[in-house]
Amino acid sequence: MQKTVLITGCSSGIGLESALELKRQGFRVLAACRKPEDVARMQGKGLTGIQLDLDSPESVDRAADEVLALTNNRLYGIFNNAGYGVYGLLTTISRTQMEQQFSANVFGAHQLTMRLLPAMVPYGEGRIVMTSSVMGLISTPGRGAYAASKYALEAWSDALRMELRHSGIKVSLIEPGPIRTRFFENVNQTQTDKPVENPGIAARFTLGPEAVVEKVRHAFVSDKPKIRYPVTLVTRAVSLLKRLLPDRAMDKILHN
Repeated sequence: MQKTVLITGCSSGIGLESALELKRQGFRVLAACRKPEDVARMQGKGLTGIQLDLDSPESVDRAADEVLALTNNRLYGIFNNAGYGVYGLLTTISRTQMEQQFSANVFGAHQLTMRLLPAMVPYGEGRIVMTSSVMGLISTPGRGAYAASKYALEAWSDALRMELRHSGIKVSLIEPGPIRTRFFENVNQTQTDKPVENPGIAARFTLGPEAVVEKVRHAFVSDKPKIRYPVTLVTRAVSLLKRLLPDRAMDKILHN
């Protein structure tokens, strides 16, 4: 029986490349996008397009209903990949902007996953994969809101993994560093006169989305998927330094 997976944020980048790869691996892929024109484009790629706006609880419910109907209440996997960033000093970010950041990156993923878990648990198998970030491990000036949402996603995923430990469903986190996608184009900058930009040195360590796709494939097809998949040298280095260095030393590194 062909296994079905849902991937969010499929209009481009990591989501689209992962959807095409999992299709090549033999999965039936439901590809969720926010814009109707992108949903239509998915059909032309041999994927099943689903319209989904994670910032809208009503849209999440409609998408979940559609997924359950399309799969006859049996789903193998979810790749919660969609999200965006609000960048700017915390003093420039309103409560509404902070709520929207969490709505898209955390609350929507929670609502969608909880709606779909009943289509996974009875079958004793499955995968739930989350796109986190190096910013789920550290926070830097101007990225506090985005990092807070990714920290929350890391904690949420850890709890879900332990809660599902006897279910046969495996939960994994993908932690990309700098990746060439349209993510930065879609960042909501609260200070347009002083936009937060990646340091020039980041370009040296930036990889294409295929580096993430390799980890996504392993998370879905391996008998023993990893709990965390760091992607790029930046993420691996940050993870190591955070364990070895005191907080004040890390502050000096990250503030420069």
